Amino acid sequence: MEKLQTSGDVLFILIGAILILAMHAGFAFLELGTVRKKNQVNALVKILTDFAVSAVAYFFIGYSIAYGVNFFAGAEQLAQKSGYEMVKFFFLLTFAAAIPAIISGGIAERAKFHPQSIATFVLVGFVYPFFEGMIWNRNLGLQDWLKTTFGADFHDFAGSVVVHAVGGWIALTAIVLLGARRGRYTKDGMMAAHPPSSIPFLALGAWILIVGWFGFNVMSAQKLESISGLVAINSLMAMVGGTLVATWVGKNDPGFIHNGPLAGLVAVCAGSDLMHPIGALVVGGIAGALFVWMFTTTQNRWKIDDVLGVWPLHGLCGTWGGIAAGIFGMKQLGGMGGVSLASQLIGTGLGIIVALAGGYIVYATLKLTTGLRLDPEEEYEGADLSIHKITATPERESNW
Repeated sequence: MEKLQTSGDVLFILIGAILILAMHAGFAFLELGTVRKKNQVNALVKILTDFAVSAVAYFFIGYSIAYGVNFFAGAEQLAQKSGYEMVKFFFLLTFAAAIPAIISGGIAERAKFHPQSIATFVLVGFVYPFFEGMIWNRNLGLQDWLKTTFGADFHDFAGSVVVHAVGGWIALTAIVLLGARRGRYTKDGMMAAHPPSSIPFLALGAWILIVGWFGFNVMSAQKLESISGLVAINSLMAMVGGTLVATWVGKNDPGFIHNGPLAGLVAVCAGSDLMHPIGALVVGGIAGALFVWMFTTTQNRWKIDDVLGVWPLHGLCGTWGGIAAGIFGMKQLGGMGGVSLASQLIGTGLGIIVALAGGYIVYATLKLTTGLRLDPEEEYEGADLSIHKITATPERESNW
């Protein structure tokens, strides 16, 4: 029976890892559909290579920083307990690799290729696991202090803050240091529109992310015995809330409609195991409105050229999710209880500080050394031709 239970846990978390791995295809197609045609190949290549770089960084460095576990042992030892620790690494790697996937959407269409790979290695190898270990492995005593002082840990069941807010706020530092795409804003402050190149691909990316997200949230239990249907239904309701509100507030814009469910899912991650489904619906709806409002504000008023809106989607909606877990997780609002709003505020704020500090150090250093963005001619030609020497839709084909 013990062997069967262990094997069941391995299969459970492996399925979760595969579902989240599929989400990276969602990141790729969401970006492909949003950028201009001359940058579509680059969107696909970045997500795949960033995942590969993330795997190496997390395997050799990041996982050890976060959990004190390394894989410098014989295969016989690694295969103990049906290799559970190995598939747990795979599962958590897919979370870690979401950091550069999030950033990729914000810096699209003007970032150099190899400097971003270097940033990915450092962020996934050092910055992200530092905060991940503090929250999910209780490193450095933060969680113990919060529990002693405020009666509860910082609760982030599936990464509203650990993954999404951290990724979104790191992305903001890169976006600001890169500057806007050339031609995006005129000298007199007017905005030049760069409409999505393919709504169907954008929608495909959103749908892949939506489906994979149930692995992201439900499988965060990491053990078959801890699985909860409440997490699944709360994820569903938050997704629905984000969709409906983004449809309304976004005035039927398909870009907002397909990002609305993602905003809701980002926000519900932290408290998906605690909230009542009605609370999850409200949390998702607020996230949908927050995304639409902040995306238009940042793009139009603040002149922050965040191509996919990753800062409002992941950074701000993730921040809202961390705080919302402390509100809608309370028993008075139908939640499971055992949360502290003070702990949620402190944990969320600390995540933002780590992200901003880590992101600024990494991208400012790269800007001073290798440079971050393509030169004007390369940007005009597009990243596909400038970096990869091929386009997604070649206009001339050989007759031979």
